[in-house]
Amino acid sequence: MIKSFKNLFFNNIGIKQTIFKNTFWLVFAEGVSRFLSFVLIIYIIKILGVTNFGKFAFALAFVTIFETISNFGLPEIATREFSQDKEIEREYPTILSFKIVLSIVALILMLIVSFFVTHDAVILKAIWILAIYALIDNFFFIIYALLRARQQMEYEAGVKILQVLLMFSVVFFILFKFPSVKNISYGYLFADTVALALVLLFVHLRIHPLNLSWNKNTLQKFFRLSWPLGIATILTGILLSIDSVIMGYFNQINEAGWYNVSRQAIGIIIMPATFIYMSFYPSLSKFFKESRETFQKIWNYYMRIMIVLALPIMMGGFFFARQIIELIFGYNFAPSIVVFQILIFLAGLNFLFNPYTLALIVSGQQKKYLCLILAGAVINVALNLILIPRYSLYGASVTALITYIVLFLLGVEFSRRFTKISVFNSDLLKSLLISFFASAAMVFSISQISLSGVNVFINMSAGVLIYFMVLFLTYKLINKSYIFSI
Repeated sequence: MIKSFKNLFFNNIGIKQTIFKNTFWLVFAEGVSRFLSFVLIIYIIKILGVTNFGKFAFALAFVTIFETISNFGLPEIATREFSQDKEIEREYPTILSFKIVLSIVALILMLIVSFFVTHDAVILKAIWILAIYALIDNFFFIIYALLRARQQMEYEAGVKILQVLLMFSVVFFILFKFPSVKNISYGYLFADTVALALVLLFVHLRIHPLNLSWNKNTLQKFFRLSWPLGIATILTGILLSIDSVIMGYFNQINEAGWYNVSRQAIGIIIMPATFIYMSFYPSLSKFFKESRETFQKIWNYYMRIMIVLALPIMMGGFFFARQIIELIFGYNFAPSIVVFQILIFLAGLNFLFNPYTLALIVSGQQKKYLCLILAGAVINVALNLILIPRYSLYGASVTALITYIVLFLLGVEFSRRFTKISVFNSDLLKSLLISFFASAAMVFSISQISLSGVNVFINMSAGVLIYFMVLFLTYKLINKSYIFSI
């Protein structure tokens, strides 16, 4: 019994078991991490109020853009290269050294540019503190790269849970004892610094000896591989955060607060897309070189899961928007409801877009991925500059949705032309139609239940149950197999 449990959750035995094990640990860790972080944000919003939360969100969005410079695509490339050839792990010290240099560059840029985006003393101090926090937080990803390449997500899960527990404890204490934008920023910085110190010690002693070196050939190789993905990462940071920065620049602080309330809720909803992406990355990287047939099967499996999750999220989220916002944040956040209804379609597109992104990256098409993200960033910045001054948070929401529609369409076309995968086939079409039918049945059922005044939790739970019942029964009837089989 104990041996079977250990084999299932702590050893890598086969493709499906390894994907299940990694997904389980990432689901568990991300679930705990995102839930506690979300609870923390809810209390920050309620205690600080819309205006001060808007200042905090503006500062955090600003540093998020620049922290991507310290990433520069290194974690993704390191994971891919280590997965394909374990001997390359000996180059890890140079990667760590490169990461530190990039972090210093990012910090200097953040400090300089901060003086040009705001003159508010509170926001400036928050930016300076959160700048250091963001770079420390981003350093965890270069550690995750090694763990993911070895497909040891159980260790990554432990790191994330330690990190969020420290963050939750420290910031929660500050919220109730010394609540202010500056003090909360200090809390984030202190908690992450302690967590990183403990994790570095653990990795050094148990996983891989940590040291620094500067090998010119290794540096050139990884720079050549990572620069397209690195620039794409920076552009992605712009895509995710430039709307809040522009609202802050135009002194729309309350609007930034309302907008980021919905963004926080959407962030929780798209959480599964992130850890499913991370679970499939090593396997797809491995079989890209070894077997085209297995590569396609695993990608199809990945895409079916995304379809099954995306459609009910879009349809159910739109229907439940008011109940979700009012239940979590209260009745004073009515402007956030329409934003949520717009962004919920972005969340669904995020699920569907990720498999195409991953196909490009593991196929070595970083430059094509860069072109894709560059197009999205240009559209996003241009539309935000046009729509935010006139329509504020609603203009930002529409811009975000339009941007993701363009990204999705380009992602499909680029994957079709530049990768080995068949981007859409009869199997995926069948999954799409079945999922749409099950989602429609879910929405119809919960709309009838809601008329009777049933509690929103019961209503949402009933919707999930109805969706998966209809999904599995329909799929089994038509396809004679289960939707989650490779």
